[in-house]
Amino acid sequence: MSQVEANLKRLGIILPGVPTPVAAYVPYVMADHLVFVSGQLPFQDGQLRFIGKIPTTLSMENGQEAAKLALINALAVLHSACAGAWSKVDSVVRLGVFVQCGDDFTQQSTVANGASNLLLEIFGPAGRHARAAVGVNALPLGAAVEVELVARLK
Repeated sequence: MSQVEANLKRLGIILPGVPTPVAAYVPYVMADHLVFVSGQLPFQDGQLRFIGKIPTTLSMENGQEAAKLALINALAVLHSACAGAWSKVDSVVRLGVFVQCGDDFTQQSTVANGASNLLLEIFGPAGRHARAAVGVNALPLGAAVEVELVARLK
């Protein structure tokens, strides 16, 4: 068992199947040694779990949980891109977190920490990444958070 698999097990995370795209795109694209994972929403068991703006409709804690759940979906896509072999992942390069929020909300980075901290727990030092945390007026299907990811393969 790889360290990534052991960490997922320790954290009680079971990766879902690769989410079906909700529009005209593919789940990931590979370019040289990079895997670009398309934006993922906080789906769980086929249902969008977190809908609305942070912090007006949902709390900051809900936002962080939404970011974690969207990241778990992104990791399912990454795992598929690696043909199920975590040993092929060298590092996480970049994380993009989009937070649906009101005009005066400025704590997108705190919401994004839900995903960033989970990456570090799962990948250790290989999970350190560049990041963008962006506030937006709306996201697909009303999702509270969308997460995209770029990873480097060995």
